[in-house]
Amino acid sequence: MDKGGQMLWESSKMEQRYDAVLGVIRDGYTVTEVATKFGVSRQSVHAWLARYEAGGLEALGERSRRPRTSPNQIDAHLESRVIELRRHHPSWGQLRLEHQLRREGATPLPSPSSIYRALKRSGLIEAPPRRKRLPAYKRWERSRPMELWQMDVVGGVLLDDGTEAKILTGIDDHSRFMVCAGIMTRATGRAVCAHFATALERYGAPEEVLTDNGKVFTNRFGVTPAEVLFDRICRENAIAHLLTAPGHPTTTGKIERFHRTLRDEFLTARTFSDLDAAQGELDDWIATYNTDRPHRSLAMATPASRFYERRPHPAGPPLTLAALREDRTGDDWVSRTVSINGVISVSNQMFSVGKHRSGHLVDVWVLATLLQVYDGAELIKTVARTTTGEVRKKRAEPHRARQT
Repeated sequence: MDKGGQMLWESSKMEQRYDAVLGVIRDGYTVTEVATKFGVSRQSVHAWLARYEAGGLEALGERSRRPRTSPNQIDAHLESRVIELRRHHPSWGQLRLEHQLRREGATPLPSPSSIYRALKRSGLIEAPPRRKRLPAYKRWERSRPMELWQMDVVGGVLLDDGTEAKILTGIDDHSRFMVCAGIMTRATGRAVCAHFATALERYGAPEEVLTDNGKVFTNRFGVTPAEVLFDRICRENAIAHLLTAPGHPTTTGKIERFHRTLRDEFLTARTFSDLDAAQGELDDWIATYNTDRPHRSLAMATPASRFYERRPHPAGPPLTLAALREDRTGDDWVSRTVSINGVISVSNQMFSVGKHRSGHLVDVWVLATLLQVYDGAELIKTVARTTTGEVRKKRAEPHRARQT
């Protein structure tokens, strides 16, 4: 309806109310009779009479339906604080902002919906499209800490020289407490297991560990199944090593969700001078994540409060990577490229690791009496180590045989 039509409609309503008022004060009809005639309630007629007596004909016009006050309207100074917090922490939602305001002692404390509307008015939030949750979806978690760790490797740590480092991440399934966040240049079996061993030394051994089927974690389904170092550490510590089904990343959903937070809040648009600097900053961020940052899935409690609340006492120190090396003096690691005929040389000692590994870069653990060769995370060969004198003696034997 155009503006003129709207004015006629409003005038018609005003005239009807005026006729109703006149019917009572001029014609002598009762309020009930007038209400029946105009099809309204007696309360409406009484209200029109009061308005006419107070303000005359103009008072019978349409009034704004807007309430004088809004109980859900956030205070101006609190709205300013909400906007300030949001700009400093773009990833914080209304629940996290409400939690922070509660920590600061804000009164009256605004509701999450009020905070959401404040962010909406300021253009700081845009509601994403809702994803439909599958009918079969069910959130699950273990009943206590140290029952299950989820572990995975994630990239995205950029150094100033262009190197992209990796992180071994580990999360306690019950508490969302981060038990491991170790940075490494290459995700080799040795580097992954070193960070895993550090986590075991610090927190003890969990009952189970859940990983994907990456080569650094297992080789159960390889062409030639073999026990890798990660599996060995689990076996020596009585840890059940569980594997995800291929094509089902949601099985490790908690660690995958942590990776999203890690990228959004720590890794995005950042580079680090070197590996040590990156690890130091990551350690600080993880400490805040564990002890200070409230977790929505934990009813805004911190992971540390839940991890230490019901954490069982370990029966004894776990057998870690360092423990696997005890009583072995002179150990060291070296890398070798396998020659075209499948041979490598370590400590003046040559031996074959297979022609099919030609060109592979293998790692050799040099012990006092043994040489252990790893291709990635797979232990492919163990040979007895000979001393320099024994090597010279073996080399001299063919020469002595020719002389005789």
